[in-house]
Amino acid sequence: MSNGVAEATCATTKPARIQPDTEMTQEIETPRSPYEKIGDLVFLGRTIDKIRLKAAGRLRPDFFALMGDGYDARIMNYLKLDYAAFAEFVLSGASDAECWQYCVRNGRKLSDVDVLIWNDFAAKRGWRDSVSGLLEKFKAESGLAGRDDIQTFFEYWEVDEGRKP
Repeated sequence: MSNGVAEATCATTKPARIQPDTEMTQEIETPRSPYEKIGDLVFLGRTIDKIRLKAAGRLRPDFFALMGDGYDARIMNYLKLDYAAFAEFVLSGASDAECWQYCVRNGRKLSDVDVLIWNDFAAKRGWRDSVSGLLEKFKAESGLAGRDDIQTFFEYWEVDEGRKP
């Protein structure tokens, strides 16, 4: 397992006003692709982005409800980390590389097989498993119900967030 860190930028979706009575605008964003890896793990960068973007007031509001839950909770549980403590570290100004080192120092030691298990599980979630119905619900709510090519949550986010047609 390498300690490589993939740096990425968040995808911008649309401008939103900070305050209705000012001319200031700021970009509302979505987190990076779930496929991008931090320390060989998919999705971790996305959790980091959501924490940073929400604190900066730039996270797309539909992400708020599941912050620290869903995949965020799964990866934190897999790493044996506390989400609130990790979020506090992220908000201290830590880089992606420093966030990975926090996981290595404070979480459980991962073998190559552990990395493989997480990445394969995470990337295939929603495809013929216990949350396939939930994925279909999300697709329907996003106007993507007829998209049979979207079979996993990762694929859904790629389309829903505009990285893929």
